[in-house]
Amino acid sequence: MVSAGGHGGYSDADDAVDFRGNPVDKSKTGGWLGAGLILGTELAERVCVMGISMNLVTYLVGELHLSNAKSANVVTNFMGTLNLLAIVGGFLADAKLGRYLTIAVSATIAAIGVSLLTVDTVVPTMRPPPCGDPRGAQGHECVRASGGQLAFLYVALYVIAAGAGGLKANVSGFGSDQFDGRNPREERAMVFFFNRFYFCISLGSLFAVTVLVYVQDNVGRGWGYGVSAAAMALGVVVLVAGTSKYRYRRPAGSPLTVIGRVLWMAWKKRKLPTPANADELNGFHTAKVAHTDRLRCLDKAAIMDQVDLAASPAKQEQASASTMTQVEEVKMVLNLLPIWSTCILFWTIYSQMTTFSVEQAIPMDRRLNAGFEVPAGSLSVFLFLSILLFTSLNERLLVPLASRLTGRPQGLTSLQRVGTGLVFATVAMAVAALVEKMRRDAANGEPRVAISAFWLVPQFFLVGAGEAFAYVGQLEFFIREAPERMKSMSTGLFLVTLSMGFFLSSFLVFLVHTVTSGAWIRNNLDMGRLDLFYWMLAVLGVVNFIVFVMIARRHEYKPNTSVVVAPAGEEDNDAMKKEMDDVLVVKENTVGMDV
Repeated sequence: MVSAGGHGGYSDADDAVDFRGNPVDKSKTGGWLGAGLILGTELAERVCVMGISMNLVTYLVGELHLSNAKSANVVTNFMGTLNLLAIVGGFLADAKLGRYLTIAVSATIAAIGVSLLTVDTVVPTMRPPPCGDPRGAQGHECVRASGGQLAFLYVALYVIAAGAGGLKANVSGFGSDQFDGRNPREERAMVFFFNRFYFCISLGSLFAVTVLVYVQDNVGRGWGYGVSAAAMALGVVVLVAGTSKYRYRRPAGSPLTVIGRVLWMAWKKRKLPTPANADELNGFHTAKVAHTDRLRCLDKAAIMDQVDLAASPAKQEQASASTMTQVEEVKMVLNLLPIWSTCILFWTIYSQMTTFSVEQAIPMDRRLNAGFEVPAGSLSVFLFLSILLFTSLNERLLVPLASRLTGRPQGLTSLQRVGTGLVFATVAMAVAALVEKMRRDAANGEPRVAISAFWLVPQFFLVGAGEAFAYVGQLEFFIREAPERMKSMSTGLFLVTLSMGFFLSSFLVFLVHTVTSGAWIRNNLDMGRLDLFYWMLAVLGVVNFIVFVMIARRHEYKPNTSVVVAPAGEEDNDAMKKEMDDVLVVKENTVGMDV
């Protein structure tokens, strides 16, 4: 999965300090030494999180004997919470702790969480007896995990979510802090940093869904999760080892604080009449953003009431109304929400690749040859390979071609990219429905299905292709359209989109399971109608795309803004200028890709 981490409110490059708080000696701090250690921490995080999330459903179904619907919701709730807590981690770093301390604490928490998960899978009493074990309370029947056993599992998972979320929100931004964007040499190095960053997360993800998943299924869960715990602990050690070598930025506040203040002041002053003339609003004559007539209710936050006018100069900062600039910036953020809402369903569809698609593969023929069987969770490797393939094709082939046809440097607009991703995701669900019907028809009530599991590859491939477009398009759109002083909100909006997508999946599974009395999503998929669930998502995808097009056609891009968000190309001298255009950094807003 791709997610983002970015800069929040931080001081300029000239204000960078060392670990003692003194102005940095750039010859002894930052650069590739500091950035390399940070890359090691990110690699550990990818191995940890992806090694758990992409194969967790097989543990829940196979060893804890949870239903398919329950298992899917455990996974999506875990991933939804992880991305939502990334917002909290970003806020803490922006407002108080700074990136380094937030990352160090978060990585430690994640390591503790994976260690707890390892204990949970190693201790026999933390899971029910195997199916067919006469020790079970119901004889040879499968016994579902008890409340206490599940409680310990949930504690472990949500400790991991808290730690990984805080790390995700800040690691790419802290890496970019090691380079001075005003220095041409370091600016070029920053481009290559994001090349390496993307390589590390891709390498970590591929290692997790191949080697670690195989270890979990064939050697033991304890060994597999133990490797993840060791990797995360090593990541903490690597990060702390470079404490004296990093460049640090002092926190300068979070945009969330400004947004919260404007909304609160608008509500507090909701009964006051809106001034007929905008020049009566606080800060009108010094505003950095022109006043607009949209969302006039928010203008009340900038009304100077009697309390504001009577405030002493010493209390003016706390007592005064919001400025018109702040109000207009909040309006700009709220104006992004209609497009934002139509992006949620993409991640709902994506989440099926970590849940039901893996469950489909369990009874299918996964043999590559007579001696090797591919783990069900490892089929997600095709998702990541598709992301890498279409990301490369997009920048090397599609963008130049579209640029010639449209006359725009970026080829497709950001919303056209998002729309393309939504189409891929919708088609993926239609294909998944057809494959599931074929799989179910071939089952004939047998525990093992003769049909090859590699029939599932197209749905992984299509969702990966969709992500290559939708991710870049969403992030480019949010970066481009966000207020200049709230660029980090682009990261926040993106992370909440991911989170809401996973939570929407949980809600839809619960709703379908309740309405159909469990007929669609059964413990035995051969007896259910998972294909109808996929068709439902495909129909929702069509409706969502129509709504998206209607909203996109009415959207007016913010003028005089040019942003391209895309992975840079190969590291060679001829590609240098190309890479500078493809940089993943927009001034002080840094976006990292977590596959």
